[in-house]
Amino acid sequence: MQKPVEHLYSEIFHSIQGEGYYTGFPTLWLRLWACNLQCHGFGQKDPTDESSYKLPFKDIDPSKFNRLEDLPVFEFGCDSSYSWSRKFKGLQHKGTAKVIYNRLIECMMKDSPNHHGLVKDNHMCFTGGEPMLKHNQEAIIDVMRQFMEERNVPPSITIETNGTQDLAFEEGFVTMIDDYVDNCGGELFWSVSPKLRTVSGEKADKAIKPEFVENYYDLSKNGQLKFVATNTKECWEEIEHVIGSFRRHGINFPVWIMPVSATKEGQEAVAGEIATQALKRGYKVSARVHCYLWGNVVGV
Repeated sequence: MQKPVEHLYSEIFHSIQGEGYYTGFPTLWLRLWACNLQCHGFGQKDPTDESSYKLPFKDIDPSKFNRLEDLPVFEFGCDSSYSWSRKFKGLQHKGTAKVIYNRLIECMMKDSPNHHGLVKDNHMCFTGGEPMLKHNQEAIIDVMRQFMEERNVPPSITIETNGTQDLAFEEGFVTMIDDYVDNCGGELFWSVSPKLRTVSGEKADKAIKPEFVENYYDLSKNGQLKFVATNTKECWEEIEHVIGSFRRHGINFPVWIMPVSATKEGQEAVAGEIATQALKRGYKVSARVHCYLWGNVVGV
């Protein structure tokens, strides 16, 4: 018998969804390892000027931490750099689909013992890192197959992606989703967060891939385009341009805007202005609600 595959992941936790359409919903979280983007520009004075970047994650000594949850929330750069930077690889976890499933249920039961181990009132979110990297798609397949095998299936799954990775058709991802939707009554929800040059520092030819998101859309029309924004003219112009590229590919996900900053204080400084501008343009407004509820901590 073939030995079950162990998948690398950063975190498993039970919390609420803090962003976008499903804000406030009880959610099981699996943060998968690795990302193809770095987004060093987040929170920087000029995201397009790499020479001016402050990157506090580079100053952290991982050997001084026993758990990822003890790391600080980084004010500048990617707020989840611990889920892709190789310096933090020693703090990651490995587990088979069965181990991951059991850990998810354990986390849910710790917070909500009245669920009796049943996930029917919880959503499942796969995040990262980048969950649509090929090896992470394989992890999603295995974990969802485990839910189905246990006959304990979440009513909806969200995949939080930067939208730069195509579906790995040959690996059975589409087959698994079809089984989940058609035979289990589940919903696949795409949360696509394109990384803008004026916010993340990532260049468009690497970060904006509507041709791949079109394949997501063909698989499920349920989803959102979620942009992290700064309140600059250049950022709003880039948002309009990128939305146009997605619309030309037939992708009609609604647009959500949320303020840049991984910290509660950073959001409070700009959230009102960004919300006002988003509303003027007809967009929905989001925030990182978990930051307001629990503060600047990892694992919520």
